[in-house]
Amino acid sequence: MQAKKRYLILLSAGACLVLLSYLGGVQLPAASRSRHDRSRNGYRPDQPWPHFSDPLHLFLPWDETDTEEYNLHISPRQKRDVNTSVYKGKRCRMDSCFDFSLCHKNGFKVYVYPQQKGEKISESYQNILSTIEGSRFYTSDPGQACLFVLSLDTLDRDQLSPQYVHNLKTKVQNLPLWNDGRNHLIFNLYSGTWPDYTEDLGFDIGQAMLAKASISTENFRRNFDVSIPLFSKEHPRTGGERGYLKYNSIPPFRKYMLVFKGKRYLTGIGSDTRNALHHVHNAEDVVLLTTCKHGKDWQKHKDARCDKDNAEYDKYDYKEMLHNSTFCLVPRGRRLGSFRFLEALQAACVPVMLSNGWELPFSEIIDWNTAAVIGDERLLLQIPTTVRSIHQDKILSLRQQTQFLWEAYFSSVEKIVLTTLEIIQDRVLEHGSRSSLMWNSHPGGLFALPQYSGYLGDFPFYYATLGIKPYPKFTAVIHAVSPLVSQSQPILKLLVAVAKSQYCAQIIVLWNCDKPLPAKHRWPATSVPVIVIEGENKVSLDTTPLRIFPNLATLELMSKSFCLSVQVDFAFTVWQSFPERIVGYPARSHFWDSNKERWGYTSKWTNDYSMVLTGAAIYHRYYHHLYTNYLPTSLKSMVDQLANCEDILMNFLVSAVTKLPPIKVTQKKQYKETMMGQSSRASRWADPDHFAQRQTCMNKFASWFGAMPLVHSQMRLDPVLFKDQVSILRKKYRDIERL
Repeated sequence: MQAKKRYLILLSAGACLVLLSYLGGVQLPAASRSRHDRSRNGYRPDQPWPHFSDPLHLFLPWDETDTEEYNLHISPRQKRDVNTSVYKGKRCRMDSCFDFSLCHKNGFKVYVYPQQKGEKISESYQNILSTIEGSRFYTSDPGQACLFVLSLDTLDRDQLSPQYVHNLKTKVQNLPLWNDGRNHLIFNLYSGTWPDYTEDLGFDIGQAMLAKASISTENFRRNFDVSIPLFSKEHPRTGGERGYLKYNSIPPFRKYMLVFKGKRYLTGIGSDTRNALHHVHNAEDVVLLTTCKHGKDWQKHKDARCDKDNAEYDKYDYKEMLHNSTFCLVPRGRRLGSFRFLEALQAACVPVMLSNGWELPFSEIIDWNTAAVIGDERLLLQIPTTVRSIHQDKILSLRQQTQFLWEAYFSSVEKIVLTTLEIIQDRVLEHGSRSSLMWNSHPGGLFALPQYSGYLGDFPFYYATLGIKPYPKFTAVIHAVSPLVSQSQPILKLLVAVAKSQYCAQIIVLWNCDKPLPAKHRWPATSVPVIVIEGENKVSLDTTPLRIFPNLATLELMSKSFCLSVQVDFAFTVWQSFPERIVGYPARSHFWDSNKERWGYTSKWTNDYSMVLTGAAIYHRYYHHLYTNYLPTSLKSMVDQLANCEDILMNFLVSAVTKLPPIKVTQKKQYKETMMGQSSRASRWADPDHFAQRQTCMNKFASWFGAMPLVHSQMRLDPVLFKDQVSILRKKYRDIERL
C-alpha cells in the first residue's frame, strides 16, 4: 500500500513536470538571460520597435515619456548613445563644470576674445559681441574674467549656410584660454543641416555653456545652458520697437481667433504638423495658411493640395492677420524654434505653442503659462476648442504679459544678451539672485538689481503687490555750490524750510564749493540731523549716510531753490502715491527737430513736459543705486566732465524703467526766472554753451538707450481746493496759493 502511494506521487510529479515544460515554465531562466543580453547589447535587428500593449500610450504628453514604464524596452546603452550623440558634457552642471573661484575676486566679469584677422563675423554675432563689450559686465583683462565669450562666430552651424565657419573645431581647441570650455559661453541660433537638423554644432563644446535657440528639453542641461529665442538678422541691436498693444479692449476678442501664415514642408523633419493645419482652417475665425512655394525644387515635390494652398495663402496679409488675432499659432519648423514666436509676442497675439520638446526661451526665469498656451502637436484638432474655452479675463492677462515680456527681454539683441548674462550671474551669486516675481513682473529682472536689497519692499515697484506703503519719511539732499557769506543766503532758508517738514528724517548737504566749509555755529539749528559731506556729487550718493535709511525717498534740491515746508509736504504726499516716478517742480520737455534730424531740448513753459529737473524733485533712493550700478561708465564720465546733464540722465533712466512720465506739482512760477538770474556757477542757465551741452546730452543718451525713453505728459497735480472760491481756512495747503 505504501509502495503504491509512492508510485502515485512520483507519477503526479512527473505529469506536473511535463505540463510545466510544455507551457514553457522551465525556459524562464533562458528568457531572463535573453532580456539581460538585450539590455546589454541593444535592440535586435529583427525587433527594431518596442511593443506597446496599450495604443493610448502613443498619446502620452511628451514630458511624461521619460518614465521607467515607457522606456522598458530601451537599453541603457541606447539611451546613452542617443544622449551623447549631439555633444559631450551632457552631465555638466554649474557645480561640476564651472569654476566659481574666477568670480570671487572681481565679481561677474565677461571677457570677449580679440577678433582674429581674416575671420568673418555675421552682423548678428557682431551685435552680440558689441552688446557685451558695452555692458557693465565687460572686462578687457582675461585675468579678471569670470566668463569667456568666443570671437569666432558660432551662431550659424548649418553647413549649407554662407555664414558657416569652417575648421571651427581646430580654431577653438587652439585658443589659449579654452580649458576644455570651462567658464565659456557659446551663442548659437542654427545647428544641424538637411535632412535631420540635429543639434550638433560641428565641434566639441566640452564644458562650455550654451546659449542656444531651438534647443530640445532632451539636450538642455538645466541650470547650466540658457535657451534663447530665434531672432532674425534684422532684429535691432538696442532699443527696439514697443509692443503693438496700445490699449486694452473689453472684451479682448479680435477679428480672428487663431491665425498662422508660413511655409509648409512637403518632406523631411518638421513637415507633419504644418501639413495637417488645413484640417483646422475654416477661413473665418481660424485662418491657418501654408505655402509650398519655397526652395528651388518645390514643384518637384508638390502634392495635390499645393495649388489650392498657395492661392489661399496669397489672399491674406500677414501683418493684418497678426494684429487682428487673439491667438497666433507657433508650430515648429525644420527646427523647434520659429520667428513666429517673437512676432506674436510683439503683436500682443497670445502664442499657441506647437513644438513638442522645445525648451522655451529663458524658461529658467519666465513663467510661460502666464503669457502663452502650451499645446501638443499630436492634439492639433483640439486646439481651436481649447483656445475658445479660455475666459476673456485670462486672455486679457495673457495679452498684457506678452507685452511686458517682449519689452523687458526680447525687443532687441541687447536685451536678449543681457538677460542671458543676468541669468548666469544669478547662478554665480546665488545669495543675490532675483526672485520669480522680479523676473515676471514690471519692470523686469534687468532693472531690478538684487545687489541693492534682498527685500522687495525696498524697491519702488512692488508696493502694490506686497500690499504695503512707502516709508513715510524722506532724506533731503541739498547741493551747496556757493560759499556761505551771510545768514540770509537761500541755502540757509532752504535748510530751515525743509527741516520743518513733518516728513523729513534727515538732511544731507553736499558741499561742492571752492571755499572751505563754514564753522558749525554758522549753520541754523534744526529738529532733524544735518550731515555735511565735502566734495561729493549725486553719482556717489549711494554711500553710508543714505544706507542708514534704506527705505527713504530722496528730496534733492539745489542750494538756490526756493520752497516752503508746505510745498515739500504736498510733493511728498504725491510721491507716496507714485513711488516709482520722479515728482517735482521745474519741468522741461524734448522734441524731434526734423530739420536737424536730432532730438531737441526746451525749457519753454508749454502745455506738456517730459522731464522734471532733479534740482527740486523727490524720487526713490533705489534710482541712486541704479544710476551708479546700471548706467555705463561712459555716460557718467560725460556728465562728470561737463558738470551738466545729470538731471536729464536721471529722467532718461527712470522713464526707461517705468515707461511713464514724471509728475509735476504746483510750483512757484518765479522759479525759472530766479534761477536764470543767478550769477554763481550753480546757475549756468544763461550760458549758451550750457544749453548746447544739454542738447548734445539728449542725443547721446538716446543713442545709448537705443530709443527715446522720455514720455510726454500734460498733467500737473495741485492740492484739492487749489484756487477754488472757498474760505482759505478750509484749505489744507493754503500757503501754496500765496506763491
